[in-house]
Amino acid sequence: MSMIKPFILILCTIVVVTQGKTVTTNYANLIQQTCRKTPNYGLCIQYLNGSPGSSTADVNGLAQIMVNVIKTKASIALNKIHQIIGRSAQKVALNSCVDKYNAVLVADIPQAIQALQRGNPKFAEDGANDAAVEANSCENGFSGKSPLTAENRATQDAAAITAAIVRLLL
Repeated sequence: MSMIKPFILILCTIVVVTQGKTVTTNYANLIQQTCRKTPNYGLCIQYLNGSPGSSTADVNGLAQIMVNVIKTKASIALNKIHQIIGRSAQKVALNSCVDKYNAVLVADIPQAIQALQRGNPKFAEDGANDAAVEANSCENGFSGKSPLTAENRATQDAAAITAAIVRLLL
């Protein structure tokens, strides 16, 4: 009887560890499968693997993570605008970009988050697509070289990935 207890303990430990690895592998597979259905697999993998919540998220959770990525990218763009607007000759275009990124942060992001939480992915997709449109509009508002090309591209890319993931929920 005393030999059976250690054997059962070892067997239970093996089962628990194996099941834990299976669950982790399943979530990693979900991220890979989801990112394959987006316009930028590598960037999608980078964003989702860089988020601690992704390791246990379903597709809706991955979409919510990506909405937060859009929020981060839009915030970075808005911060850069505030840093350069005082010393730039392109104040009109930069002020227009402030309005566009404020719309992303005040309207599009909350709309997308709320839509995902309420199980209405169509409105989340609309919010992500609008964020991409606003970033593109900001970029196109400059007569000449935009000082925000990298930030606008980052926001557009995150929004396109997000919209693709949200479409999987439709």
